Amino acid sequence: METHEINKRFLDYFEKRGHTKVPSASLILDDPTLLFVNAGMVQFKPYFLGEVPAPYPRATSVQKCVRTGDIDEVGKTTRHNTFFQMAGNFSFGDYFKQGAIERAWELLTTSQDDGGLGFDPDRLWVTVYEHDAETAAMWREIAGLPSERIQFRGADDNYWDMGVPGPCGPCSEIYYDRGPEYGREGGPVVDEDRYLEIWNLVFMQEIRGELSPKKGHPPIGELPQKNIDTGMGVERVAYLLQGVENVYETDLVRPVIKRAEEFSGRRYGADHADDVRFRVIADHARSGVMLIADGVTPGNEARGYVLRRLLRRIVRSVRLLGVHEPVLPEFAAVVRDAMSPSYPEVAREFDRISDVMRVEEETFLATLTSGSRIFDLAARETKRSGGTILSGDKAFQLHDTYGFPIDLTLEMAAEQGLSVDEEGFRTLMEQQRQRAKADAAARKTGHGDLSVYRSLLDAHGETEFIGYTDLQATARVLGLLVDGQPVRSASEGTKAELVLDRTPFYAEGGGQIADTGVLVGEGAEVKVLDVQKVVPGLYVHRVEVVAGEVGVDTELAASVDGTRRESIARSHSATHLVHAAVRGAYGNRAAQAGSLNTPGRMRFDFTTPKSVSANVLTEVEEEVNDYLQTDVEVQTYVTTKDKALELGAVALFGEKYGNNVRVVDMGDYSRELCGGTHVERIGQLGLVKLVGDASVGSGVHRVEALVGTDALRHVRKEQLLVSQLASTLKVPTDELPSRIEDVLTRLRNAEKEIEQLKLREVLGSADTLASRARDVGGISVVAEKLDRAVDAGALRALTGEVRNRLGSRPGVVALFSPAGEGKVSFVVATTAAARDAGLAAGKLVPSFAEPLGARGGGKPDMAQGGGTRPEGVERAIDALRAAVAESR
Repeated sequence: METHEINKRFLDYFEKRGHTKVPSASLILDDPTLLFVNAGMVQFKPYFLGEVPAPYPRATSVQKCVRTGDIDEVGKTTRHNTFFQMAGNFSFGDYFKQGAIERAWELLTTSQDDGGLGFDPDRLWVTVYEHDAETAAMWREIAGLPSERIQFRGADDNYWDMGVPGPCGPCSEIYYDRGPEYGREGGPVVDEDRYLEIWNLVFMQEIRGELSPKKGHPPIGELPQKNIDTGMGVERVAYLLQGVENVYETDLVRPVIKRAEEFSGRRYGADHADDVRFRVIADHARSGVMLIADGVTPGNEARGYVLRRLLRRIVRSVRLLGVHEPVLPEFAAVVRDAMSPSYPEVAREFDRISDVMRVEEETFLATLTSGSRIFDLAARETKRSGGTILSGDKAFQLHDTYGFPIDLTLEMAAEQGLSVDEEGFRTLMEQQRQRAKADAAARKTGHGDLSVYRSLLDAHGETEFIGYTDLQATARVLGLLVDGQPVRSASEGTKAELVLDRTPFYAEGGGQIADTGVLVGEGAEVKVLDVQKVVPGLYVHRVEVVAGEVGVDTELAASVDGTRRESIARSHSATHLVHAAVRGAYGNRAAQAGSLNTPGRMRFDFTTPKSVSANVLTEVEEEVNDYLQTDVEVQTYVTTKDKALELGAVALFGEKYGNNVRVVDMGDYSRELCGGTHVERIGQLGLVKLVGDASVGSGVHRVEALVGTDALRHVRKEQLLVSQLASTLKVPTDELPSRIEDVLTRLRNAEKEIEQLKLREVLGSADTLASRARDVGGISVVAEKLDRAVDAGALRALTGEVRNRLGSRPGVVALFSPAGEGKVSFVVATTAAARDAGLAAGKLVPSFAEPLGARGGGKPDMAQGGGTRPEGVERAIDALRAAVAESR
């Protein structure tokens, strides 16, 4: 049975039994606790946590999942995968244990001719929680399972929670006996290779506190509403039903291995080392395609780093199979053909997916060769010195300069019989992160205890947002918190968090910053500093009480700063238009990768495999401003997601949309799903002026623009600057470019003349330096510290000139120059006769580098470098002479 058919049968079965079929969520959701969606229940977490009411009593889905903890094990075994599919059925206060057991057993054991999966009931075993006799009795009654095929396990195996305070409960796992050829008899408690887990039924019935029942701590109470969460491993079911040995031989994965066989001329199953590489390619190609389809781009942090790591492991595995030409787009095409029947977005976004993979491969191949040489040299030096650990700074250099993920360095080191100083590497990485500028739009909430906010939501329901139509309103205070703790009132000078029954204040989201303004009540004035949706549906106003006292249950007049809101709305509307223009220039491959909308200024990031030319950005700016002249009315309306997509609305990667969505329509030019605030007519933007653009990562470009009055001020400032410059140079403004070029040309020529004069002055000392050569074992050695700093080019020229003065003698010249505060630079050169005697400039550098705190290298005839300890020059000169003497 094909995998797509398994998915279809699962969904059809539960849909016919009253479950709402819910599409797979994106692999990237706005959840601070998760890098990627890693389980089928993740998109339903708000319902299980009680943050929002479930829109349906029952649901079913086949969810895309990625787990990254076992990347190093992928390929080495046939059990580990990064991407997998989890089929599940969910009940939110509807049916419970009996319903879950009945449905799972029926679907598994019903014949394939009758729409089931056709498993032999005599080969199915189950495990239950050791204190859950009720579930064991149900398995005996409903499925007719004999007691010997029902095994009890402790909380660590058969109790479930989310890892944080909230719902929890026992679970029951279903296993399939693959037969005696796969291991020992005795059920799952004896051998989980022979007895393969295929389905887990979780019975959410209790509430855990800070300490988990999985570790022996009792729950703190019963859930008011009992829920069901199940997960059936699609890939495991597929390889059992397809009669193959593991997931790599199933219909969705084996085609990638086949393509790799065609590229390499080698065969899967012939050699263990090659098999590991084939499996890495197959798993990572599928994971990479699915991640890129959901908007992840390669990078050096978080999700982007995981993707880069996956793709680069493919490239290296392919090279170890003897293939050196680019291959990632070819593997992507195989994955597309295999996965798109269940996930049409893979086919829809394939051009972009292919481009991202191609660019990443080209980038990596360009650095792999040079980086590998650096690694090989470092490995040889480590072994030569008797060491077994590659230094952390060398691993950091490979990461920082050559883009080697630490995992690749670890793999290459292991192949050489070395380990890596990971602690030293991590320390250097952390130091680099500390030096980096913190992102201004960093997340404002994270892993904190949200129970107090959930209790407010449970008690009062969702906040009514009226800010699309009203900027002033009367509202009642439902909750007040100081330092995260509920209070009845807050007095002047206190900073607090405040929840209202209704609000005109927009909460930060979708790239748009929050509104600010004031709340005024009897004898009280409160300044609104920020607004966040700490839990879905609950608007939390971060405020400062500037006068009087505010308390729970009091009424306040809420007033949004209207001028600021209008300016932000102009920026957000401009972002939509710039997005449309960029997509017009680069096609659907130019997908939004982030935005920030502040008063009068917008920032827009988009993915593109191509370099972005200034001409294109000029055309984008002109196109947007031309469209503003049409003064199209901006319409917003709510419709179903499917209908919105039919109308051509653009949905953004990583955003979670419900069945009903809000569309912002700016005519046929721009139509997006968006919850932000916008202008009423696009003519209100006035002017959009692009003021900056830059690459902010592999395949990600950023443009920034000013909007409205801010744009006009910028243009005026530039006009004034041009006028002042024209006046200074005494030319009309239209002649400024040629006049400036003329001035720069003359300046460059003058600088060259000055450099030549300096160089002649420097070279004039060559005879004197050569005359001070000292004989060291038959080698003429000139090792001198210069009195003043000279630039690198002049230092090389002088060193070469001194070498020439030595004539045919075996000679070594080493000159050291001050290079700014706390630094020293050096150049070493050897004559032909010295090289014939076995002296190479590049190999001499390590002999004297330590006193200088230096790095450097080069060819046998000349090498150069620099250090951070200029006070060590005399010791370095002594060390160099000693090294020459030892060579004799």
